[in-house]
Amino acid sequence: QVQLVESGGGSVQAGGSLRLSCAVSGLNVWNYDMGWFRQAPGKEREGVATLSSLLTTNYADSVKGRFTISRDNAKNTLYLQMNNLKPEDTAMYYCAAGPWGDLRRPNSYTYWGQGTQVTVSS
Repeated sequence: QVQLVESGGGSVQAGGSLRLSCAVSGLNVWNYDMGWFRQAPGKEREGVATLSSLLTTNYADSVKGRFTISRDNAKNTLYLQMNNLKPEDTAMYYCAAGPWGDLRRPNSYTYWGQGTQVTVSS
């Protein structure tokens, strides 16, 4: 059974940092395309950052230069380091995995976590 469990969310002021973690069981993160997505109230789910099995990264334009996606194979965990956070980054953040994934197509990912809330105040 595949499980993805996010943690690390919270409330911060603008300019602050958070690191999200996604602990994975039931699959190996190095064999799958992994991604972080977010959804704000009243908005569609959008891609934030993806990391392919071949270590190719893609970022949404809105987070380039501020967010970094990475993985730890030994811990089978995916991370999202978020720096210089802005109020518009406020959303529920989800971890996702799939045999093939596309930043622009959340439905291309097969497995999803339950999410962790990030709130950025101005």
